[in-house]
Amino acid sequence: MKSLNVTRRSLLIGAGGAAVSELMAKPMPSKGAEHIAVVGAGVFGAWTAHHLQLAGHRVTLIDAWGPAHSRASSGGESRLTRAAYGKDAIYTRMARDSLPQWKALSAVSGLPIFVPCGILFFFPTEEPYVRDSITAHKEFGLPTDVLTQAEMIRRFPMINFDGISVGLYEPGFGALMARRSVLTLVERFVKAGGAYMNGLVRPPAHSERMNELHLSSGEKVHADRFVFAAGPWLPKLFPDVIGPKIEPTRQEVFFFAPPAGDRRFLPGAMPGWADFNDGDIFYGFPDLESRGVKFAHDQHGAVVDPDKQDRRPTEAALAEIVTYRDRRFPLLKGAALTEARVCQYENSSNGDFLIDVHPQWPNVLLIGGGSGHGFKHGPGVGSYAAARLLGLNKAEPRFSLATKAETHHREVH
Repeated sequence: MKSLNVTRRSLLIGAGGAAVSELMAKPMPSKGAEHIAVVGAGVFGAWTAHHLQLAGHRVTLIDAWGPAHSRASSGGESRLTRAAYGKDAIYTRMARDSLPQWKALSAVSGLPIFVPCGILFFFPTEEPYVRDSITAHKEFGLPTDVLTQAEMIRRFPMINFDGISVGLYEPGFGALMARRSVLTLVERFVKAGGAYMNGLVRPPAHSERMNELHLSSGEKVHADRFVFAAGPWLPKLFPDVIGPKIEPTRQEVFFFAPPAGDRRFLPGAMPGWADFNDGDIFYGFPDLESRGVKFAHDQHGAVVDPDKQDRRPTEAALAEIVTYRDRRFPLLKGAALTEARVCQYENSSNGDFLIDVHPQWPNVLLIGGGSGHGFKHGPGVGSYAAARLLGLNKAEPRFSLATKAETHHREVH
């Protein structure tokens, strides 16, 4: 397996030539240090706060309910990290660059954050997505196994590959423990001198320049610059600027008990996976930390209000997953349901992230539109967003507000 390219932004060289994660390094004081307030302690907000802190700034991180809380897009147990993105190589690069930082965080967290179980995508035909992903992986030096149906049957006997002709296996990627990772990152941010506060930020009032945040408690937070990474609440904070350009949708996930004593469903034997299923994607995970084998349907659910949506799973969604599970994972037929959860995607109109300066306030950065694939990119988003806020990098057009519309047509998978 080829080693990943590691930049100085992901690793610092310590005494004796040993590689020391920047998560272990203390922020370098800056003569031009500013106070920056970051609203939203999910994966995008927490990593942005971390990178701003590393740049030597005084950072206050604010969230209404807490880091990766149960209603956040960053909540829950697990997320896939993978680099296969078809023609969208911008995300292949970002996933590659984020992975060393996830591994560094995992190394200092006590309990694992990155689980190196590998990722398998499988397809009924060798479609352009497959060929484009292979090309991008070669360009970025990422090890990838292109597998035939026979090879997949031999390596992954827990999956029924009827109707499948080709698979992409990424041995260097795997699962991320979502809630744990954000909580760990925020804990280290605070220990390094950052400030965290629980508070509900009111929608900003119209003014020539933003100088302060108003909290529901009556408190005010003054700062030089501001970052809003509020996930599905971003349209509520900026209804005129963002509004329907980002839509939260209801998503249900289910966990099932594997057969007692059956090691085929453990990480290392079973990969994280996605079945492209003629465009109707299902995905899931092995039995991580004995919680059960996870299944989810990637299709966007109903548009919801994150404050009001019913968090109870539906019988219809469960029946759909069970039908799929029994066809593709027949060894799990009749498996007991161990957990069910309702979360949300926060979708941009085209699936690209929003990371752009507010059109009225040059000291305000808007981050959102994770669109169901954003979590794995947290470190890369945080690095890019910090530099974007400070005017230190060139703006990526695909992340601009101008490319987001009110009519939704997903283009990134």
